[in-house]
Amino acid sequence: MGWEALADWGDDVELLDPLTGGAANQVRSVRVGGRPAVARLGTRSDADLAWETALVQHLDRQLRPLGVVVPVPLPTSDGRLFTRGLVVMARVDGEPPQTEADWRRVAAAVRQVHGATSGWPQRPGWRASTDLLHEERGTRVDLTAMPPEGVARCRAAWARLAGRPSCVVHGDLNPGNVRLTAGGVGLIDWDESRVDIPELDLALPHDAADLGPAAYDVAAQASAAWEAAVCWDDDHSRRRLAEVRPV
Repeated sequence: MGWEALADWGDDVELLDPLTGGAANQVRSVRVGGRPAVARLGTRSDADLAWETALVQHLDRQLRPLGVVVPVPLPTSDGRLFTRGLVVMARVDGEPPQTEADWRRVAAAVRQVHGATSGWPQRPGWRASTDLLHEERGTRVDLTAMPPEGVARCRAAWARLAGRPSCVVHGDLNPGNVRLTAGGVGLIDWDESRVDIPELDLALPHDAADLGPAAYDVAAQASAAWEAAVCWDDDHSRRRLAEVRPV
């Protein structure tokens, strides 16, 4: 498996510079038929990639008219949306959010995503945060690798979300994955998306989603716990776990 799979998109494909920000995948700029695009190469299963590409197509159909822009997959020459761990997506260009007003636009777009995915099936092999109150593993999460005291703190944070309705969450709404474009708010890098509790996407700067102090605290604690668990054991995950209050 490697970049040679780009040949499936035809003869007029150029592999360009690496892009930063991808933790679990290799990400490169490419040009397909003269069109700028982004290619992501990783080890996700076909079932996983089928879930993600179907989701992004659904969001594009439902939300692009409402000003939410997502990186739609570009098909191979024979119509497949991925092959051999490789996905090629339309490039979404724009600037990251900076002001409170920018983040309020982001919050509105994220709520549109949540509303458009109520009842969506779980990503194959994944677990929601509240599933991990009882389960120990799900895709990149392995609670058995964390110190027991850290697991207890994470589960206490997720328990505050138990019983709430679920939907698709983006899962990684840092400024590098948001673009303010001419067509609206661009949300890129859906590699960490899954079905979970929407508050996990809403601990945004300036409390842009208007959660209020108590609900924002719930969302921020649960989000920090998720990032600690999904990235364990690196410097970022340890910093995030330090933000989760002791039980």
